[in-house]
Amino acid sequence: MKTEELIAMLARGEDVAAPARTATVPIVLVAGLLASIALMQAMLRTLPQLGDAIAWPAFWLKVGFALAMSAAAWHAASALARPGAPTAALPWWLAAPLLVLWLAAAVMLAQAAPDQRAALFWGSTWRACPVLIAMLSAPLLAASLWTMRQMAPTRLRLAGAAAGLAAGAAGALVYCLHCPEMSPAFVGTWYVLGMLVPTAIGTLLGPRVLAW
Repeated sequence: MKTEELIAMLARGEDVAAPARTATVPIVLVAGLLASIALMQAMLRTLPQLGDAIAWPAFWLKVGFALAMSAAAWHAASALARPGAPTAALPWWLAAPLLVLWLAAAVMLAQAAPDQRAALFWGSTWRACPVLIAMLSAPLLAASLWTMRQMAPTRLRLAGAAAGLAAGAAGALVYCLHCPEMSPAFVGTWYVLGMLVPTAIGTLLGPRVLAW
């Protein structure tokens, strides 16, 4: 959105986010998600035991966390893309899924035998997990930043960070289809680290790609 367009829309009393409400935006976001899934299938494949994993509560806790983080981050990105939109509650929206997961991780670690706690934290894929989530989030980050550019963000670094976090969480959701780890302690550490990579990239790119 150009500055002149924003001023004209504000003068008419229109919603400054209106240009983003086109058929193109959901198509671009869905395309980013499908590209991430295709990348996962090409690089990693789905978990062979996925049929059994979907019967485990720990699997749905992992999926629910990634889905909740993606929804909260996209809510934050949408608010940051509308000048004047309320943003005071956004940190609570973003913190809530983390706090729930970390509470579950603390309970699980407290109940586990001392000699099992390290395995629950480190798992067997901790080195690859953050890198793979960051890679799977790349097409989603491109789609999210493109979508944000169609709107009217003013705090460009924060908007870029929110778009990056939304992409990272959606990438983590896709990664759930491959990842064999089920421990909340693992997810609350290494998944989150993977989400923070596109968040940092979005923070850096925001002032450049979201300026209007």
